[in-house]
Amino acid sequence: MSNLVPTKRNNGTTRPSNLATFAGFPSWIDELFNKNFGTEFMSNFNTGITLPSVNIKDNADNFEVHMAVPGFDKKDFDINVDNHILSISAENKVENEHEEANFTRREFGYSNFRRSFTLPETVDTDKISATYKDGILNVMIPKLEEAKKKPMRSIEVS
Repeated sequence: MSNLVPTKRNNGTTRPSNLATFAGFPSWIDELFNKNFGTEFMSNFNTGITLPSVNIKDNADNFEVHMAVPGFDKKDFDINVDNHILSISAENKVENEHEEANFTRREFGYSNFRRSFTLPETVDTDKISATYKDGILNVMIPKLEEAKKKPMRSIEVS
């Protein structure tokens, strides 16, 4: 699950694996786990695990979530909010069959995903809306009035 508002962790630095801190733990095992173990083997198989790319924009009045999900229809999406967790999922099944005198060609495909985001308490979950056009899902998440950034004002000293 992701946070809707991006946060910076560890001051933007990465730490080495904790496996290397154990005395006597062979360094070759640490190197093995730091590499993409098994990707050569798994690259030959379609694991079906793909997550769509997401851009989140923090505007003065709302958050905009833009998700690249080509090949779906509006009816394929399931978007809901439960206890300030926004869940976006979709499922698409395609089956085609072509018959001629000497052969039958049957093709099918299946794709799905699920993404969840923790919403800040400052959003109005009752007014969330979504649109889908040209393979891009746009989810608009309005902020509560008290959370909207107020313009700067000058205060005179008396």
